[in-house]
Amino acid sequence: MLIGNTVALALRAIHRNLLRSFLTVLGIVIGVAAVITMVTLGQGATRAVRDQISSLGSNLLQVRPGQRLGPGQGSAGAPAFKESDVEAIASQIGGLKAVAPEVRNGVTVVADGRNWATTVTGSTNAYFITGNWKLASGREFSDDELASGAAVCLLGNTVKRELFGATADPVGRQVRVKAFSCEVIGTLAPKGQAAMGQDQDDTVLLPLRTAQRRVTGSTRVNTLLVSMKDGADTAQVTASLARLLRERRKIAEGSDDNFNVLDTAQIAQTLSGTTQLMTSLLGAVAAVSLLVGGIGIMNIMLVSVTERTREIGVRLAIGALERDVLLQFLIEAVVLSSLGGLVGIVLATGASIGLSALMQVPYLFNPGINLLAFAFSAVIGVVFGYFPARSAARLDPIEALRHE
Repeated sequence: MLIGNTVALALRAIHRNLLRSFLTVLGIVIGVAAVITMVTLGQGATRAVRDQISSLGSNLLQVRPGQRLGPGQGSAGAPAFKESDVEAIASQIGGLKAVAPEVRNGVTVVADGRNWATTVTGSTNAYFITGNWKLASGREFSDDELASGAAVCLLGNTVKRELFGATADPVGRQVRVKAFSCEVIGTLAPKGQAAMGQDQDDTVLLPLRTAQRRVTGSTRVNTLLVSMKDGADTAQVTASLARLLRERRKIAEGSDDNFNVLDTAQIAQTLSGTTQLMTSLLGAVAAVSLLVGGIGIMNIMLVSVTERTREIGVRLAIGALERDVLLQFLIEAVVLSSLGGLVGIVLATGASIGLSALMQVPYLFNPGINLLAFAFSAVIGVVFGYFPARSAARLDPIEALRHE
């Protein structure tokens, strides 16, 4: 009963000065909204990075010539791979789901009077497994088409849209790639952007030998895509792969590898760790405004104590205990900060949904951060409201009644 009356008195005091109360909790509102929004967007960005990496392929190892990745990778003098390397890896290393060779080259494709600059990818049907590719329409390559290097192709969603429109089905139509025409036998389901921003759907898939003979003019294989089975020991597979390739490429003991193995799972962990760290830093910066809001609550509560000195004196004079006055002002501060926390959660939800759509990252509702931000706002009310409440409770009733 006492608590109920105290809360009612606190709400009445807040209602008497609505504008001042609103300005007081504005810092809490902004702080809670900023913390929740930053954390929610950061978690959405982390999920987007993981999804984009996984779209490259599940449990995927990418093997390329050269000793290192990035600018100056030094792959010019490193020998390319061969089709026989693919067969050796698939037959001699356990725990693999599929192994696919890959060659790439930039070309311009033409159809129905339209042209589009894109990337031609040459590979085998194992490419669908290693790259998690699904068919939107049509079929995969037949064994005869792969063996003979037939003039057939599958189109990525971007190429299909640019050459034939978004709704047309190009299966059975002809597309000119460089100087030859190929029949479209299927289209690839869209995958969107990769983690580095490139459009994965902007591609034309050809049989490996077709790409080698008619596009690159070489039997070189630029990349080996190795997809491991679920639960496979990545370190063991990588070590076995390195030993086999060193043997096949006749690398002397003690010499450096002239190839590099890239684990997409490690990339995902690195990028996810980076985005999580940035999320934590942004959340910490946003939390500073909560402290500023708490200071604002303390200042206004001190003003309120000064304004209501006679009221406090009357309450103490008619028998109210110090703890009653302390509880009244403390609850008033907690109510103010809690209301600010609730409003901040509502604003953060709307802002997170809108910004997630704008940034094209998934919106992930996190009840934990919402509850934590609300609890933190209430704790701020207790911490910063205690000093003004204690000052009110320790007033001398006689001096308080004399106050003008």
